[in-house]
Amino acid sequence: MILPAAVRDAVVVHAREAAPAECCGMLVGAAGAITSAVRSRNLSDRPTRFLVDPVDHVQARRDARAAGLDVVGFYHSHPHSSAEPSPTDVAEASYPNHVYLIVGLKGEAAETRLYRFTGESFELEIADAGTDFDQHRR
Repeated sequence: MILPAAVRDAVVVHAREAAPAECCGMLVGAAGAITSAVRSRNLSDRPTRFLVDPVDHVQARRDARAAGLDVVGFYHSHPHSSAEPSPTDVAEASYPNHVYLIVGLKGEAAETRLYRFTGESFELEIADAGTDFDQHRR
């Protein structure tokens, strides 16, 4: 999976703006490549949870389809922890074969990791500590 640095950076900016609450959104692209990140409102009333606004989700799917693309995954942040799926992330994931980008803001530098959800668990696709994802294709 290719995730350009510009897309990753846009998600990190969103994560920092939303902190101390979690941010969330959709990842748009085509087979093997993410081309953009689409912000969503977080409808959760708890800062340590996220709930993608269904209106934003449907609009992202419509816009992607109109551009000949798909929503290939989702992203969210962990403002106070690392970029690893929490038990809640695993329990609430519902799109098998989609990718999930998690931004951890625990340290000074943002940590980003891209996972693929198998339907039962998350498998690490790309671990990144600030390098260009384009260079770390699996």
